[in-house]
Amino acid sequence: MSENTTGVFATTHWSVVLAAGDSPSPASQTALDRLCRGYWFPLYAHFRRRGRKADEAAELTQELFANLLRRDGLRRVAPEKGRFRTFLLTTADRLMFDQHAAETARKRGGGQSPLALDALSAEERFALEPLTLETPDRAFDRQWALVLLDQAMRKLAEEQAARDDADAFAHLKPFLAAEAEAGDYGRLATELGLAPNTIAKRVERLRERFRELVLAEALQTVGTPAEAEAELRSLFG
Repeated sequence: MSENTTGVFATTHWSVVLAAGDSPSPASQTALDRLCRGYWFPLYAHFRRRGRKADEAAELTQELFANLLRRDGLRRVAPEKGRFRTFLLTTADRLMFDQHAAETARKRGGGQSPLALDALSAEERFALEPLTLETPDRAFDRQWALVLLDQAMRKLAEEQAARDDADAFAHLKPFLAAEAEAGDYGRLATELGLAPNTIAKRVERLRERFRELVLAEALQTVGTPAEAEAELRSLFG
């Protein structure tokens, strides 16, 4: 997949999956695998919020992905489910309706996992989730948004490391989400050996690149740039 100058892929992972239809291809299976590996946690947390125990949630998550990644799994993908987020949530709710966790464990058989899902690590991560009065579906969307931001931030960090700017990025990263207070840039400029206005310009460039990467990440889970913009509005308001 090629990337344009704004960091937005011309062909998205999800559009490749949707295009597979009744004839899954190696490319579509790879695209779906990448999406599943990036966005499994909101699904795990959704099962937990629906009352499933940690081991049951892990089994359900594995079963859902195993079904999708099997040779005929893509037949369940419907073009009208234009967002990977929507597709996963619908599939998860159907799975909970159709199967008990015990049946899921029995049907999986062989102990083979499509993803390297560590149930203990997943539960430790889930334990850090804030207690809220959100509905499970709304909490799913919030967690999805956090994963999207994390994926974009990881890519930005990788880009900066490739430019040998990892140390400076570690200092500038906090300003991507919050405005600097008076004197912050001055203190940081002394530490990095740069002028305060240079710090301000670098932060602005990093913010812009981060926005591009967030859009690019959202685009991987929908079909078109317009849907990616709508997805961000839906998630972040």
